[in-house]
Amino acid sequence: MVLWFEVEPFSTLARNQREAVIEPESRYYTSQRLKLHYAVWGDGSKPPLVLIHGGRDHARNWDAVADALADRYTLYAADLRGHGDSAWAIGSQYSMPEFTLDIETLVEEIGAPVELIGHSLGGAIALQYAGTCPDKVTKVVAVEGWGPRVIERRPAQLRMREWIAHSHQLEQRQPRRYPDIDSAVKRMEEENPHLSHEMARHLTVHGANQNEDGTYTWKFDNFVRIHSPYEFNIEDARAIWNQIRCPVLLVRGTESWASDPEEDGRASAFHDSQVVTVPDAGHWVHHDKLAEFIAVTRRFLLGE
Repeated sequence: MVLWFEVEPFSTLARNQREAVIEPESRYYTSQRLKLHYAVWGDGSKPPLVLIHGGRDHARNWDAVADALADRYTLYAADLRGHGDSAWAIGSQYSMPEFTLDIETLVEEIGAPVELIGHSLGGAIALQYAGTCPDKVTKVVAVEGWGPRVIERRPAQLRMREWIAHSHQLEQRQPRRYPDIDSAVKRMEEENPHLSHEMARHLTVHGANQNEDGTYTWKFDNFVRIHSPYEFNIEDARAIWNQIRCPVLLVRGTESWASDPEEDGRASAFHDSQVVTVPDAGHWVHHDKLAEFIAVTRRFLLGE
């Protein structure tokens, strides 16, 4: 395990996590008949780095990271299906296979090989994709993307009944409306108290839509909240991770719920991996300790 304590602040971070200097270009592609959005920093002349956000998040959560890496990469930040400015899946098909397929389709459009950075769900997708298509990925950074801390095995029929009930509940649920953008920002800060006010506002501005009555709702489809009745299978995950042939960096925060992948044995599934634990960071390490995250990421990706 590598425990990272202090770094020299990056000059690009002096903007206090505000908007990136260069506004990204919005592009779209189609996967399984869905129109999916992604943001691009750069003109394609530098190596491709794909950024994959977590659940109920969006592509623009990577702005500060992209700003700090744009000197060496062309960056492509995906809006997963049902998130950000991407289409919602009719029938709520939001499982790991569909997300992985969408990233494969995006990589085909960009051109392989690529490097990947993913957070939470996005980290799990990055690892799943790297193990499924190992010849198309040269390095992976997964920020707390290796599954739940506790893996509970429950009867299949119980999981199916709960999934059906949850689906019916969401069919009756209306997205929560916030009277103004400040109220939505406050909710964002409640969700992650580590966020600076500037970052919370940035995430809210790019992660919410204004309705005709002036209220705001989150962009993500409420059905992304539903978990598959086929629970996380650590045996399948390890089998896929074991196919990854490129270097892997696993990043976690000391104040997060995520398990230590070395202590729980998950890191042993990778052929070439290292674990970095960032003090005083929660689940959103790249927001909570941006300078530290950029430093360890550049060292891993670029050898700096």
